[in-house]
Amino acid sequence: MYYLVLIEIVLVFFLLFLGWQGIGYIKKRRLWQKISRTPFPEKYRRYLEHIPHYQRLPDTMKREIERSMLFFIETKEFRTVDIALTDEMKAIIAFYACLMQLGKKECYENLNTIIIYPNDVITERVRANGGIYAKEAFVLEGESAGGTVVIAWHEAKKEAYHPHNHNVIVHELAHEFDYEDGVADGVPPIGYSRYKEWAEVMFGTYDCLREAFEKGRYLEKYKLIGEYAATNEAEFFAVVSELFFEKPLTLKKHFPDIYRELYAFYGLDTALLFGRL
Repeated sequence: MYYLVLIEIVLVFFLLFLGWQGIGYIKKRRLWQKISRTPFPEKYRRYLEHIPHYQRLPDTMKREIERSMLFFIETKEFRTVDIALTDEMKAIIAFYACLMQLGKKECYENLNTIIIYPNDVITERVRANGGIYAKEAFVLEGESAGGTVVIAWHEAKKEAYHPHNHNVIVHELAHEFDYEDGVADGVPPIGYSRYKEWAEVMFGTYDCLREAFEKGRYLEKYKLIGEYAATNEAEFFAVVSELFFEKPLTLKKHFPDIYRELYAFYGLDTALLFGRL
C-alpha cells in the first residue's frame, strides 16, 4: 500500500512537471509568433549601427540577431544600480548575448537577471596565503552567478563601440554557458563526444599558461591570453572567448587549436567575419 501511494505521488508530480513544461512551451511559442510580426525598433538599431561587430555582419545575420534580441529583452529582467536603465543598455547587452548564440532562438534559459552598475564595483574577497587569510579590495567589471549577470556599464559601452582585447559582456555570458551544467569548470555544453578533444586543447593550454606565469618567463604568445586567465579553467574559457570575438585573427594565428574549438562551439568563423576590428 505504501509503495502504491508513493508511486501515485511521484506520478502526480511528474504530470505537474509536464504541464508546467507545456505551459512554458506555449508561452514561448506565442512570444516568438508575436516577435516575428514585430518590426525591429529603430531605437535599438541606431545603437547597433555604431557597433563594429554589428557593422561587419551580413544582413541575414543582422536580421536573425535582431529577432533573437527581442526575445532576449522580453524574457530577461534588466535592473540598474545608481543609474537609469536605457534602450542603449538593452540593445548592446542583448546584441552580444545573441551574437554568442547566433542560430539559437532561446538564448540563456538559465539566465534571469542582468544587473547594471554605472562603473566598476569595488568589493572585497578573502585571500589565503600559507594559512593566513586576509581581505583585499577587488575591482569588479562584471560577475556571473546563479542566473544573474552583473555588468559595469562604463566598460561595457566603451568595449562595444571601440573593440580592443576585452569585452565584459562576452566574458560574463561565457561564464553563463560554462555554468549550464551547474559547475564552473571551463567546459560549456559541448556534448560528450567532443569532451576529450576540448579537454586536451583547452586544459593543455591552460596548464602551459599557468606554468608560464608562475615561472615568469618564456611568456611569448601567452601574453595574448594574459595572467587573469590563469586563475582557473573557468576564467580561462571566458578570456579566450573574449579573444575569439575581439581578436580572432590573432587568436587563430597563435592558438589555432583553441580557435578551432571555439569555432565549433559558437558556430561562427569570427576571423572571417570580424578580421581586425
